Amino acid sequence: MTRERGTESREGGIQKGVIEKQREPEWQRREYAGLTPQQAEYTDLTGTSLTDPVAHPAIRSLEPQAFSALIPAAGLGTRLGLGPKAAVTVGGRSLLAWAVEALAPHVAQVVVALPAGLSLPADVRTDLPVGVRTITGSQTRQGSVRLLLEATDADYVLIHDAARPFLSATTVQAIQAAVQQMGAATVALPVADSLVRGNNDHWAQAVPRENLWAVQTPQGFRRTLLLQAHVQAQAEGYAATDDAGLVARLGHAVTLVEGDAHLFKVTRAGDLALAQMVAAAWK
Repeated sequence: MTRERGTESREGGIQKGVIEKQREPEWQRREYAGLTPQQAEYTDLTGTSLTDPVAHPAIRSLEPQAFSALIPAAGLGTRLGLGPKAAVTVGGRSLLAWAVEALAPHVAQVVVALPAGLSLPADVRTDLPVGVRTITGSQTRQGSVRLLLEATDADYVLIHDAARPFLSATTVQAIQAAVQQMGAATVALPVADSLVRGNNDHWAQAVPRENLWAVQTPQGFRRTLLLQAHVQAQAEGYAATDDAGLVARLGHAVTLVEGDAHLFKVTRAGDLALAQMVAAAWK
């Protein structure tokens, strides 16, 4: 296990700016004997030794009952050109089926926003232990998330793009642990490519990539905090490309949890071709 730590102050056990780089599951190590993967994940994120979950309310609250997964999937998939993206298939399964089955083991409820007139794809399992509900979404992603927030009363919510099918249990658990400590967290990846600002298809200025991150999902929040951010944004006519941006706009810290290159978003034909190849090897 290797870690990169920032220098900002600690708050509730997780240091702001901490990025955890996992080389192997820590719960497989001898010192984690007796801990579940979820408890070990929390231990890794907080640096706190946990041997008795009963004595640690934060671990007890990692139970799925505290969370709802919200999937805004009301987009029409215009860039991909294959109809509503939720129904696009990767590896023989709809994108929405991938997302639901990745999230369901970790939450008490899954709520999906779909375009008007569209039902759940037939391959989305309805025999899961948690309920899967649908609502009619908005014309914008931001509007759909606002409706999803109003459709649940969970303490915490995980917002995930259906177009990111390859979501691991480890990533979900890391976000859950971080959001319960800080109130807001997002999966993200440090930018590896060189960046440039363009002007009419010409190189205008190089952009330093140090401290730049590419934001992914899932993103996790206290539900009331994210709802407050949405209400304020709507009142002020402000639009953001993701929910973490709305919360950060309130001045609230958002923890970055290092994600996975597999969590790319299926947006264009090239992404779909890559996803088909990944699906063949995904376990």
